[in-house]
Amino acid sequence: MDNEIAQDLSPLIKLYKNGRIERLVGTATVSASLDPETGVNSNDVVISPETTLSARLYIPKSAGSIQTKLPLLVYFHGGGFCVETAFSPVYHNHLNSLSSQVNIAIISVNYRLAPEHPLPAAYDDSWAVFKWALAHSNAKGPNEWLNSLVDFGRVFLAGDSAGGNIAHHVALRAGFEGINLRGIVLIHPYFWGKEPIGDEGKDGGSTGDEAYPGMLWKFVNPSSKNGSDDPLINPSKDPNVGKLGCGRVMVCVAEKDGLKDRGWFYKEVLKKSGWDGCVEVVETKGEGHVFHLFNPNSANAVEFMAQISSFINQ
Repeated sequence: MDNEIAQDLSPLIKLYKNGRIERLVGTATVSASLDPETGVNSNDVVISPETTLSARLYIPKSAGSIQTKLPLLVYFHGGGFCVETAFSPVYHNHLNSLSSQVNIAIISVNYRLAPEHPLPAAYDDSWAVFKWALAHSNAKGPNEWLNSLVDFGRVFLAGDSAGGNIAHHVALRAGFEGINLRGIVLIHPYFWGKEPIGDEGKDGGSTGDEAYPGMLWKFVNPSSKNGSDDPLINPSKDPNVGKLGCGRVMVCVAEKDGLKDRGWFYKEVLKKSGWDGCVEVVETKGEGHVFHLFNPNSANAVEFMAQISSFINQ
């Protein structure tokens, strides 16, 4: 009975009928430290003891040795809203490299995970960390790194997969509150919808709510009434999608990623929404979902990092 499965969402997570949750990936963690390879220093901060909300800060080696302050990137990790953390080795290594290469301060958000904390918990946590970061703009916040080293006139958001979805929604909420971001980077964003677009379903596979992205969405957001057409997962169903609080958007897609067409579609949705910013889509040929995390030294991953660096430093 203990091994009877209620829901199998491999390769991410399994839920058993007795309530046991088995995360199949993303359970390893590494400590914050001074990275010997990049010289980037990281440190963990608790944002809300009540909800155990925390984040990891990254500061590049150049901090303090240059006259100008650093731009800030608030980063949201992927994992389908249900696996991985800000302390996972793949994200720690990736953000060490990104901080060093772009010369940017980074806050990596450790939001609560479903199914123990179904959506909107991840959105609420991510917004709370974003606002906590902005509370340092007068140099009187609780974290001295942010007070002294960050230029709050140059704030960016980024995330991969579910984190790309989160970055979009934090930027949207920022727009409603009159907060101006420099830009957002959505890496292989987790968007979906009931009606197939592009190549979705052309190989005879499932689409909409019956496809893996649709089933995963119902698992992490069981109270959603519209399934894959919930505006949280399908921006084309959101009448306010054009109110993003930034003027520049970079969407990264990968040729062999099942979410690729949703990234291209997001560009069309924004262009038709009345949003007057600039959106670019960068497609990596021959690669799959979040390839850069698992093959960071490959030629395509190196080029991908350079493209993100160019967008932020533009």
